Amino acid sequence: MWDDAFPSFLIGLREGLEAGLIVSVLVATLVRAGARSRLAQVWTGVLAAIALSMSFGAVLTFTAASLSTTAQEAFGGTLSIVAVAFVTAMVFWMRRSARGFAGEIKEKVTEALAMGAGVLVLTSFLAVGREGLETALFLWTTARAANESAGPLTGAGIGLVLAAALCWGLYRRVLRINLTRFFTATGVVLIVIAAGVLGYGLRDLQEGTVLPGGTAYAFDLSGSVDAGAWYSTLLQGVLNLTPAMTWLQVTGYVGYLAVVMTLFVRGVRGVRERSGAGVPARAGAGAGADEAVAGGKRADAPPAVPSVTPPAAPPSATERPAAPPSATERPAAPPSATERPAAPPSAAEPPSVPTTASTRRRPAWLIPVAVVAVPALLAGLVVALAHPKPAAGETVAVSETDCGQGFTAPEPGRQDFLMHNTGNQTSEVYLIDPSSNAVYGEIEGLAPGTTRDLVATVAGGTYAWRCVPADGRAVTSKAVRVGGAAGAHAVVPVSERDLAAPLKAYRAYVDRGLATLVTQTHKLSDDIRAGRLGTARADWLTAHRTYASLGAAYGTFEDFDQKIDGRPDGLPGGVHDKDFTGFLRIEYGLWHGEPASGLKGVAQQLAEDSAGLRKAFPHQDFDSSDLPLRAHEILENTLQFELTGDTDQGSGTGLATADANLAGTRELLLVLKPLLTTRAPRLLPTVDADIARLQTLLDSAHHGTGWTPVDRLDRAAKARLDGATGQLLEDLSPVPDLLEVRKSA
Repeated sequence: MWDDAFPSFLIGLREGLEAGLIVSVLVATLVRAGARSRLAQVWTGVLAAIALSMSFGAVLTFTAASLSTTAQEAFGGTLSIVAVAFVTAMVFWMRRSARGFAGEIKEKVTEALAMGAGVLVLTSFLAVGREGLETALFLWTTARAANESAGPLTGAGIGLVLAAALCWGLYRRVLRINLTRFFTATGVVLIVIAAGVLGYGLRDLQEGTVLPGGTAYAFDLSGSVDAGAWYSTLLQGVLNLTPAMTWLQVTGYVGYLAVVMTLFVRGVRGVRERSGAGVPARAGAGAGADEAVAGGKRADAPPAVPSVTPPAAPPSATERPAAPPSATERPAAPPSATERPAAPPSAAEPPSVPTTASTRRRPAWLIPVAVVAVPALLAGLVVALAHPKPAAGETVAVSETDCGQGFTAPEPGRQDFLMHNTGNQTSEVYLIDPSSNAVYGEIEGLAPGTTRDLVATVAGGTYAWRCVPADGRAVTSKAVRVGGAAGAHAVVPVSERDLAAPLKAYRAYVDRGLATLVTQTHKLSDDIRAGRLGTARADWLTAHRTYASLGAAYGTFEDFDQKIDGRPDGLPGGVHDKDFTGFLRIEYGLWHGEPASGLKGVAQQLAEDSAGLRKAFPHQDFDSSDLPLRAHEILENTLQFELTGDTDQGSGTGLATADANLAGTRELLLVLKPLLTTRAPRLLPTVDADIARLQTLLDSAHHGTGWTPVDRLDRAAKARLDGATGQLLEDLSPVPDLLEVRKSA
């Protein structure tokens, strides 16, 4: 948490100090001008700026949440780039303006005093609002990079509180701070942090398919770097440097750092050289500016104002000695003189409305409430629009003889079609592209006489309805054309015929595996019968890994799976129950000191069950729709059982089994590759990179013929393993939907 808090702490401190100094200038100028009655206008503008910044943060958060995963990545990546641009501009602006920005703001306030209350409110609003919007954007970006909000919010809060305390100390003349050095030092650190945010943003854009090269890694140290160690956590939290980075990330990071840091350092040196060359003329505006802000001892430099709050009453008297500023302050004194009549003018307004002036005065709370409520309402409106309700669509009648009655060309955007079954049979209903049969939306099992919503996103293209009633005779409506740019997401359906070739190839793979399994289990049985328990342990692992690599066929093996690889869960006698058989029963005996005589029968039974499975398999019903499901489920079970040690009966070889499961998943994806490549070209390269990363982690736990037990992994290694498996599962999750057998095909 605290490593994620540092970047936000720094941005909160720096932006808070900038905004605080601006407010100090505004307040000090008004007090010196004898216009304390106008302070409420400054605070109203500040309050409006805070409300706008918080509303902006809410809009970013809730708008992104309404997007798809890919769109969120693209949105977040884009805003990360924008945040880097803002921070870079802010760093360079403060480098140039730190010495004189107080004088500029003071001039604006003096002008605002003469122009009216609204201008003063606007001046403070614009001055503070810019800092607030930059803070909100950068904070949102760092929170997204950290995948949590507690650390960044805490860091920003501490930074803002510290900035407020520093500004108060400067205002009361109890602190001495060289602001030029402060903004230079924090500028260097922020440039380094911004480089990391840029790299993270580029990665988001790659994952959002906006930029290429998402699988082209410059380096991948996931298997050798401890991601949970304090130094890794610190680097990731503060600098956004991760164990695996693409070439685009590295290029962006190094290029930004080299160019921007060089320009920044050159600029700092240039400012120092100009200051040194003009000592006689610029002493008051150069070093004197910092001294004035630090101690409030000099009144001859404009930057002295932000940090110096004059004594309560005599501030105007303080202005007398200074030559140029006192000249500028003297016009500020007349405003304070004119301000005196300006107080009565609000009382002098009544001449135009003599009797009702007092009753028509606005309540003091009205404007502050309004400046908070208006941004909040606007933010709520934007968030509501970001969650658009589907347009109320037409009612479309479907039946076994007529599909899509009443269907007309819809408007682009999210549409809610009311599908009403007027027929006598339950039907599957699909919104399709008739040229490719790609499916935009579907309803399964629409019963006769019922109406259900089908929500789909419509863009430029051709659309038609396809109804498949229970008798299987598909009916397709006439096609309609929707104008505009294409962009609606559609899934090309898969038929059982499409899966026939992958199923045949996978059945051949399983058949070969079962032949190997029969040989290996017979050898295991022979080892135990001969009392060679050491050899039996090695042969047990070999045979068990062979069986584990056949994961996609488990549903086909019927009762054989429980006999061969069943767990003792739920059995009355647990591991000692007579129905506990197969690999795990033998594992328990071999690693708990049971004699060979007690395991002979179990080993013999395992060999016979393996042979029986091989004989039965060619005649077993292997549902082709199981293949896409198993692509995700094999490793889902691995994460649930093997990586938790749940199935370990003493051998400590859970990671060996996980390795075999990964091999089985790789084989399954190989036979599904032709179907996946045409439907999701970017999916397999991403999955291949995930598999390689997980394989590296598993290999690091394999030592000769032994494997590190799951319960002996350190926390960081276990976290890396779980994280890599979880990422692979997430990237595999679209496979079942992409290759689901649909009747529309």
